[in-house]
Parts: sequence; structure tokens; C-alpha cells
Amino acid sequence: MFGIGLPEILVILVVALIVVGPSKLPELAKSLGKAFNEFKRMADEVKDTIQEEVTKEDIHETIQGQDTIPQTNNTDEGISKPNKHSV
Repeated sequence: MFGIGLPEILVILVVALIVVGPSKLPELAKSLGKAFNEFKRMADEVKDTIQEEVTKEDIHETIQGQDTIPQTNNTDEGISKPNKHSV
């Protein structure tokens, strides 16, 4: 978790306890938890939106690639010959 081990977390908690005080520490932890969850939710929404747009672009490119149908040249006998551009 961000390269922070147990000793670092304990130091952070002790400093927070001294600075904020024992009565406000639960409120601070709750606020930080809510903020972290909101940030995570927003990051997930951005990730989902980007993935959705990439998928739409892939589908669009696939459809564009399939729109090119080989054309044939018709002769007078009703038999068609493939065009130079096909296959």
C-alpha cells in the first residue's frame, strides 16, 4: 500500500492523535474514508468511460473495415468478373 509499512502507519496515527486529539480523530478518519471512497468511485467511473469509448471506437473501426464490399464488373453475357481491387 503505497510503500508504507506498519511502523510508518503507526507513526502517522500517533502524530494524527497528537495534532487532532482523541475526540476529533474518529471524525477525521470517517471523513478521510468517505473522501477516499468518493475518489475511488470517480476514478472507476473515468476508467469505465474510457473503456466504453475504446470499445465504441473498436466497433466503429470494425464496421468501417467491413463496409468495403468487393465490386464486380458485369459483362454482356451476364457473367461477372472480379474487379482488380477485390481480393
